[in-house]
Amino acid sequence: MNSGFVAVALPIALGVIMFGLGLSLTPADFTRVAGQPKAVLIALACQMVVLPLVAFGLVTLLDLAPLAAIGLMLLAASPGGATANLFSHLFRGDVALNVSLTAVNSIISVVTVPLITNAAIDHFGPDDGPGSLGVQFGKAVQVFAMVLIPVAIGMTVRAVGPAFADRMDRPVRIASALLLVFVVLGAVLSNRSDITGDLPRIGAAAALLCAISLTVGYWLPRLLGVADRQAVACSMEVGIHNSAIAITIAISILDSTEIAVPAAVYAVFMSPFAAAFGWLISRRLRMNADNPQQNYDVRYDRSGTRSDRT
Repeated sequence: MNSGFVAVALPIALGVIMFGLGLSLTPADFTRVAGQPKAVLIALACQMVVLPLVAFGLVTLLDLAPLAAIGLMLLAASPGGATANLFSHLFRGDVALNVSLTAVNSIISVVTVPLITNAAIDHFGPDDGPGSLGVQFGKAVQVFAMVLIPVAIGMTVRAVGPAFADRMDRPVRIASALLLVFVVLGAVLSNRSDITGDLPRIGAAAALLCAISLTVGYWLPRLLGVADRQAVACSMEVGIHNSAIAITIAISILDSTEIAVPAAVYAVFMSPFAAAFGWLISRRLRMNADNPQQNYDVRYDRSGTRSDRT
């Protein structure tokens, strides 16, 4: 890395982001998954199995450079974030399900992200000899510390002072977003000569991964019988990745700006794609509400009963 500042600042940014996530969580968010096992299991299967396969297909189809390929696989393995909860709220998804999925997914990712990333490194990695690049046990502990400890601190703050946590939620989100943008721009600009050549294909891969993630996250649950509001929640959770985790692992642990580029580019597409997809789904739901054959699902969702039973 050309800048020690970036390597130090990124974990701090991720810590602030995950602390902000913790401020919105309670223990009930982890136990609530038992009440909606079908939707949770399908969403987690999309996240941990389907998306890495999709990313692998995109990498192969677009013939990305090895480090960019690893970066896309790392991004696909990264869990959803707090932004998914916001978009689910905007488009009438089951926000409680989103919060639970984010909580559970953040814990599981401590294991799955290193596993998928190391598999990608083994397959795509440069031929610099064994052990030259990878997320070994000690580095996996770093991931654990950067992701879960700030979440635990945020949850503790919320348990002690829920009113304070509510007041801090918005400022922490804004501060974390600004800090992340600042350090990522600094990292990419300082190494721009190494990444510009493959940028068009990286952009195509990131955009396609975003679009496919949102689509799979909605339609696979629907095809398997999950109700619309839960499917919207699954779509946002699966389609909106926590790019901060991918960028931090790439730069601070793998010491590679090139691996971070797909996540940084994806962050540009993420919000507009999610907004467009949410609008399309909302339009479909309004059309279904006018269709007598679909009214059962709509009434069931609005009744307050768990709609994953439909």
